[in-house]
Amino acid sequence: MAHKVLVSDKLSPSAVQHFRDRGIAVDFEPNLGRDMVGMIKRIGIYDGLAIRSATKVTDKILNAADRLKVIGRAGVGTDNIDKSAASRKGVIVMNTPFGNRITTAEHTIAMMFAVARQIPEANASTHAGKWEKSRFMGVELTGKTLGVIGTGNIGGIVCARARALGMKVIAHDPYLSQEKADQMQVEKAGLEDLLAYADFITLHVPLTDQTKNILNRETLGKTKPGVRIINCARGGLVDEAVLADMLQSGHVAGAALDVFATEPAVQNPLFNLPGVVCTPHLGAATTEAQENVAMQVAAQMSNYLLDGAVENALNMPSMTAKEAKVMGLWVQLAGHLGTFIGQMTDEPVKSINILYDGEVATMNLPALTCAAVAGIMKRMNPDVNLVSAPVIAAERGIKISTTSQSKSGVFAGYIRVAVITAKRERSIGGTVFSDGKPRFIQIKGINLDAEVGRHMLYTTNADVPGIIGALGQTMGANGVNIANFTLGRSQAGGEAIALLRLDDTPPAAALEGLGETGLFTRIRALEFDVD
Repeated sequence: MAHKVLVSDKLSPSAVQHFRDRGIAVDFEPNLGRDMVGMIKRIGIYDGLAIRSATKVTDKILNAADRLKVIGRAGVGTDNIDKSAASRKGVIVMNTPFGNRITTAEHTIAMMFAVARQIPEANASTHAGKWEKSRFMGVELTGKTLGVIGTGNIGGIVCARARALGMKVIAHDPYLSQEKADQMQVEKAGLEDLLAYADFITLHVPLTDQTKNILNRETLGKTKPGVRIINCARGGLVDEAVLADMLQSGHVAGAALDVFATEPAVQNPLFNLPGVVCTPHLGAATTEAQENVAMQVAAQMSNYLLDGAVENALNMPSMTAKEAKVMGLWVQLAGHLGTFIGQMTDEPVKSINILYDGEVATMNLPALTCAAVAGIMKRMNPDVNLVSAPVIAAERGIKISTTSQSKSGVFAGYIRVAVITAKRERSIGGTVFSDGKPRFIQIKGINLDAEVGRHMLYTTNADVPGIIGALGQTMGANGVNIANFTLGRSQAGGEAIALLRLDDTPPAAALEGLGETGLFTRIRALEFDVD
């Protein structure tokens, strides 16, 4: 079945055409996103959903999205998507963090000029036929100190633009290293120092529990008298009522805001205050930015649906198209190893430990770990995937740990997955051979070489004569053909295992027949997702 995408907000025609050029069916319904009932009725037939800010992707929409695999947001902010519900549903949420960074940084600089020179008020006064030259006394940016809170994609560009204007830049960002600060030619500072010394403060951080109202009564009270505040990042970073009070008291000389706690903002304590510049969330509103983010989201969604590449995902590790091609077989292997252990484990899982050895240890390990955990969790929840597996594991209190090491054995690369329960530890190891086929190479510490098949049978027994005959005779008597037969043992006369690849699922009668022989200590039919 061909992939199908719904575009429920306004997106450029070239982005819509990009889906079609990649062989993906697309329905362009730019007004559907505002119709919750319509979205719930329609969403069930789509593999992908491309949106901007108008569409609100709620848990109700996600519950109706039976085929949905990916949501692409043409823009940075994803407040309009219930990401927790999407993760539980197994839907990847992507955004486009780079397409509008220059546009938003430029708007920040424009807002800083506007509030410094009172341009909007002077413009309105002049249009009204007044000539109030002495009323609009501004300040220069040159020589002033700009405090930048957040030095990521957009904040970093603002720093460079401000330095070019002759401003001194001090920056606060928990992830900014001294080396990076030196490269950017900015002064790294704690938040309190930034508040105390900055003439202008601009915000470039996401809205989180930690950053909500980061500029509040306490922090704004620590700012330099006459400071000017710019926020083109996210509404909710500034306590708007407190900022209004401080503007009226004169402690804050001016403010420029493009974003608000409630949008659309039709009422706000900052509206109509002197020295305040407001724009209706125009940070990304340029022709170039709209085209960039639209094309970026179409490319990312297409790459995922067609090639498995995960780019700019917010709820799972990213994996480029190049990585997907190189890692594809290893991702399959990790999933198969997890699936084996998941089907063999009947008790609640307490923890999962994964070892990566050799060439695989240099790959995108978070993506591989998601695949292994998804395989383990499938027995508990058949609908689990790479996105939802870590969420479900966390909800169940399962601890996940990984270890990587350089090549330590005969294989170029090796993955070992172990599950710990209250009763036991169970492990399995595997590799990918040069023929491009994932193999199981160690179970319970016993070496073997078993190609993974859709239908398999696993048995344990003492290493005694007659095992091969009993397995072959019983499968034959029940009409099940054996495609491949692999044996392994700890030592002569010790514990032994058999792993059979079958053409069909063995019937219950075959498993009962094996049990009646009295030769086997464990008999388990297994199923794997193999094409």
